Amino acid sequence: MPVYSQLLGFYHQKSKQLLTIKQTIMKSLGPTITLAVFILCGLVVLGMWGCPKYNVYQQEKEGQAQLAHAQYSREVVVAEAKAKMESASLLAQADTIRAHGVARSNIIIGASLTQAYLHWFWIDNIEKNPNAVIYIPTEANLPIMESGRFNNKLSPPEPEK
Repeated sequence: MPVYSQLLGFYHQKSKQLLTIKQTIMKSLGPTITLAVFILCGLVVLGMWGCPKYNVYQQEKEGQAQLAHAQYSREVVVAEAKAKMESASLLAQADTIRAHGVARSNIIIGASLTQAYLHWFWIDNIEKNPNAVIYIPTEANLPIMESGRFNNKLSPPEPEK
């Protein structure tokens, strides 16, 4: 039994040393763990206080962004309206200038047209288009219709005998 008692003594000595080491570690880690728990609790409290404040801040910034977007959109619409107004004004000026040019051209052409020129121009166009149909008005200003003119073309072919 002496070996057993030696082993028991050795075990008892080592367990005392381990207990001493464990107590030393706990003494040195105790304040650190306590500090970590306090920091964690502080973060939780700070989060519980800060989250509502952050939500209010976020909504305020979101409202400001929407307001800025609305103002920018309004400015864009105003700029587009001004551009359309300027465009319409310039198009109206161009139409006016074009109308003045046409009026001057008509005055020049009207002054240079004579009855003889118009008669020659009419005859020249008749010669260029020999298939043209010319309607001459009668006393009542109604044209004489040539209803029999197309009968040869529209009548069915005669049967062969």
